[in-house]
Formats: sequence, structure tokens, C-alpha cells
Amino acid sequence: MIDARLADWLLDSDPAPRWQVERDLLGAAPEIWQATRARVAHEGFGRELLDEEDDDGAWAGGAYFPADFAFAEDTPQPWTATTWALNDLREWGVDAAALAGTAEKLADVRWEYENLPYWGGEVDVCINSWALSNGLWLDADVDGLVDWLLEHQQDDGGWNCEWIDGSRVSSFHSTLNALLGLLDYQIRTGDAARVATARCGGEEYLLARGLFRRRSSGEPFDDRVFVLFHPRRWFYGVLPAADCFRRAAHADAVAPDLRMTDAIESIRSEREDDGSWLQGHRLGGDVRFHVDVRPGQPSKWVTFHACRILGLWDGAHPSRPFSAAT
Repeated sequence: MIDARLADWLLDSDPAPRWQVERDLLGAAPEIWQATRARVAHEGFGRELLDEEDDDGAWAGGAYFPADFAFAEDTPQPWTATTWALNDLREWGVDAAALAGTAEKLADVRWEYENLPYWGGEVDVCINSWALSNGLWLDADVDGLVDWLLEHQQDDGGWNCEWIDGSRVSSFHSTLNALLGLLDYQIRTGDAARVATARCGGEEYLLARGLFRRRSSGEPFDDRVFVLFHPRRWFYGVLPAADCFRRAAHADAVAPDLRMTDAIESIRSEREDDGSWLQGHRLGGDVRFHVDVRPGQPSKWVTFHACRILGLWDGAHPSRPFSAAT
């Protein structure tokens, strides 16, 4: 899938992406990538973020926003509070044992919305999906969040964080995040039956739209959907959507759906001559530290994700022409 030069470039990285490159792109023996993964909690990105945990198990004194955040219309979302820290640590592959006691401490942390308990979630689909995934990872009692997501699925098969304001039409962003939470539940518990119908409805919502099209016109719902960047945080794009379906294909032992073809080929079309992909965008908002390059520079994270997605796709389907309107 990748040549030696590209492999060497990707391996010259923090342990967080390196172990995944070893496992998923290079097929390294388990003892190799597991040893690298074990380093994530002790050095680099993982160690730095773990060291920022507060005594109460939170980060920056808040659940979703830092305690000192001044809410203003022109102030971008910061990425320093608890939910974002847990998302990063989990996605980097930190062993839950490195956060021993955190789940119990967070039981006393409250969401900014109506002072609701952390592991009980609140009213936002995306927030609850992240709480579900993080709770499963840390062995917290988040079973009720599965029921909450099942109960708040829209009639069109997807989800929308604005349901509480009366929205009855699903959102690409909310649907992707809900699917990721339900998929994490299935993978970690083995209880595929409980979430099968909901996952099928949400996946069909995205697949019927080719992962990026408006159902009404066939046009991209947002021009930024083709921009490839890392970290994603919450924002929707063809790269994280395709990666969700990659994970789902592995979990369900099926080939990726051909309705993803144009989305996949849009990713392929961004590949540079040297085999890398560029960072396309960086979300605004405070961070503790950046884990990837500035826009316009070759990104190891984006390159890793794109190579992994194309590796699965090309193993199941021949390349097909890209016809999406960009």
C-alpha cells in the first residue's frame, strides 16, 4: 500500500499515530505495534495531555467548555475541556488503565447544560455519543446513553443535535457521531443486535446521499465536505465518514458499500505525487498543543487515514471514476 520512503516518514512520529501505522498499514507483528501503543501513555501527545488532568478527573475545569470560557458569538469553540481530552486520549490508543479512577471522579462532574451528571449525558446527540464512547472505554455506566440514542433517532434514519429546537430533519454531522458511538458500543460489548436497526438506518441516511450529497439536488451539502484535515473534533467530512464505514465493514465483516465510490475517489484525488496528503484546514479555537501540521503542509495523520481507507476499499473494489461536483 505504501512504499518504504512513505513508511519511514509516517513512522517518524509520535507514538499515537505510529502504532496505528505499524498495525494497519505495515502489518507489523502484534508485539511491535503493541509495544509502541504502550508508549502513548508515557511520552509525547498522550503523556502531555494526561499530565493536564485536574484532581477531580476533569480537564480545564469543565465538561465540554473550560471553566473560564467567556461565551460570545464571535469566540470559537475551545478544545481543552474534558470531553475533547478524553476523545483524543481514546483515539490515540491510551490504555484505560492510565486513567484509573477518572471514571469515578467524573461521576461528580456536571455538564454545562442544566448541570446534568457527566456520564448521564445531556440533550446533544454528538455530546452523548462521545460520552458513550468514552464511558465504554473507561468502564463507566453509560448503558442509558445507548437507549437515549435509539430513542432520538429521526424518522429519516439519522440524528440531529437540534432536535430539541424542533428539527425533524437529520444532520450529516450528528448522524456520523451517533453512528460512531453505536459502533463503539457494538465493538466493545459484542451486542450487535441491540443497535443493528439504528445503525442500519443511520448508515442508509449517509449512503443514500453518497456521504456528501443533498438528497434533493445531488449537490454537496457543504463545499468543505471534501477538505481533508486532522483533528476532526466534530466537523463532518468525507474522510471521517469513510473511516467510520471502514470500521463498520471490519465489525460486520462486509465489503464497503459501492455508494461511497465518489467520496472515496475524492479522497484519492487529493493525493500528492509523493504519496502524501496535505492538511486542508485547521479549526479555530484554543488547544493545549497542536498534533498536526498547518494547512497546506503534508500531514502524517491525514495521510495515514487516507491510506488506511483506500487500502480497505481497493482490496474490495476496483477504482472507479470520480464524478462528484466539487
